[in-house]
Parts: sequence; C-alpha cells; structure tokens
Amino acid sequence: MHGAEAGKSLIQFNHCKKSIYSFSVPLCCPLCQGNVGSMKLEEAPVSIANPFTNGHQEKCSFLLRPTQGTFLREYDGRSDLHVGITNTNGVVYNYNAHGVQRDKTGWEQSISILLLQPNMYGLMDQWDKYLEDFSSLGTWLPHRYEEDHHNCYSYTLMFINCILTTEGKEPLDKSEFTERYVVPRTRLASKYLTLYRAIQEHGFYVSDHPGQEPCLAPGSGLC
Repeated sequence: MHGAEAGKSLIQFNHCKKSIYSFSVPLCCPLCQGNVGSMKLEEAPVSIANPFTNGHQEKCSFLLRPTQGTFLREYDGRSDLHVGITNTNGVVYNYNAHGVQRDKTGWEQSISILLLQPNMYGLMDQWDKYLEDFSSLGTWLPHRYEEDHHNCYSYTLMFINCILTTEGKEPLDKSEFTERYVVPRTRLASKYLTLYRAIQEHGFYVSDHPGQEPCLAPGSGLC
C-alpha cells in the first residue's frame, strides 16, 4: 500500500503507568514531560498493526471499503460500504447498478478476508474461471440490481456459497457470514480509526490500561 493510502504508522508505548499512542515516539512524555528515551524493555514502543490493506495485492479474498472515499480520510462509521471479490491477480470483481465491475484500482485501502486456505492449489487454479463464469450470469445484469435486496453483498455471498458447495461444505447465510468473518475485522478497524483520529486531533491518545492493542491474526481461509 502506498503511503498516501496507508496513512501514518501508529506507535504504542507505556509511560506513567498508561498506554500512550502516537504517530512517532516523542522525546518527552506528553503527560509528565519526562524523558521518554530511557525506557525499560517492557515500555519499549511497538507498532500497531494496520487493519487496512491494498486489496489489489490480495488473492482470492473478500474485500470491504467505503463506497465513497477511504476509511482513514472520509469514513464516519455510518457511510455506505462496498464489497467485492479478488481474482488471483488482484482484480476486484464487484456488483453495482452498472453490473459486474472488474476494478484494477480503487481498493487500495480495504478490509480483507482471505477466502482460500493456503494449500488449496487446485481450487486456486480454477478460481479465476469460477469467478468469471459466475459474474457472466444473467443474475448480475445491471437492471437486476436492487440497492437493498440484490446488491454487492448478495453477489459476493452467493459466489462464496457456490465455492463452499463445490467443496462439499454447507453454505452460509448473510448473518452467519457477517458475524463470523466480517464483524471481527470491522470491530478492529473501528478501534484503529478511533486511535488514528484522536492522534490526528490531539497529537496522542492515552489509555488507562497499558498493553498493546489486539492484533488481527492472518485468517486461515474460509473455504
């Protein structure tokens, strides 16, 4: 992800028995003005994992981003979100009022959920064909689009369920997929945005509970 899309890195360090977050480690503690340079090992700064990724660098993944703008700059927590599926080359297939789009740009700041387990080479070899054939169905013609009932989420979930069925697995309904795979990522992203914007406004953010923010472990894949 380019710097403009990635935003600034978040750093967390402990001082004054608190967790302090900033874009860089200051010379002086913003609370006590004491020297931050001589830290104990347990107080050493750590980098906070960025939950956003360049979707065009993700293979066989479910992506989520704001319909307009980016998470770090414009997203207010209430704006509409758009979702898509990547092929093995990072092209994002997504459905809107104009039909199925194949985006090579525009998803540089996304929440990503890996859909394939790393060792599923056979399915990965067929992934692009499955995705293209699925996207060519009349179901996804522009005039069939309905904002509330037949939309980008319908498209991605139906494709995921087609893959699950191919693999002999049970399909997922919308609420199950959302709660199990999407909500944990969006919850982490929300915490990250809260930190990021507080630091933008005040220069730092203080927590009464020292300790690193939870990091999102790489997913093992849905299929």
